[in-house]
Amino acid sequence: MQHRIVYRLTFLAAALSLAHHLDHVIRHNAVGWPLTGEVNAFTLSLIIYPIIITGLLLYRAGRVGPGFWALVSGGGAVFVSAVHFGPYAVEPPAMILDGYDWPVVGWLAFVVLVTFVTVLAVTSLYETRVWWQQHQARRAARSATDAEGRP
Repeated sequence: MQHRIVYRLTFLAAALSLAHHLDHVIRHNAVGWPLTGEVNAFTLSLIIYPIIITGLLLYRAGRVGPGFWALVSGGGAVFVSAVHFGPYAVEPPAMILDGYDWPVVGWLAFVVLVTFVTVLAVTSLYETRVWWQQHQARRAARSATDAEGRP
């Protein structure tokens, strides 16, 4: 069950990430390489797709667990929030809201962004909880083995 939830949360976050990147492309502001010659936050954020693909392959093979996903989603939440909402935001909400001729489209893009950050934060918290439960279970199993006197 936990695996299914981790997969679903990962795919939801990836879909929202893709939607947000497409929003950048449609508005054509705050975009960078490969669409322009500039390397910026947009360019750096594209690294998430190879990380997700690699992470999914490693997760399926049992090489990484929920701790990996907690770091990826938590780091993503911090990065996206800092870029869009922090005191040094390079793309504040007004840039999204005013990026379209129709205000409703700008608001829709903004809702996607807020939903994206929320999903990343919730995903990170869920995966941290699952990681902690697994850590505690391994610890209890080790203690039980030590109490029985077996190596």
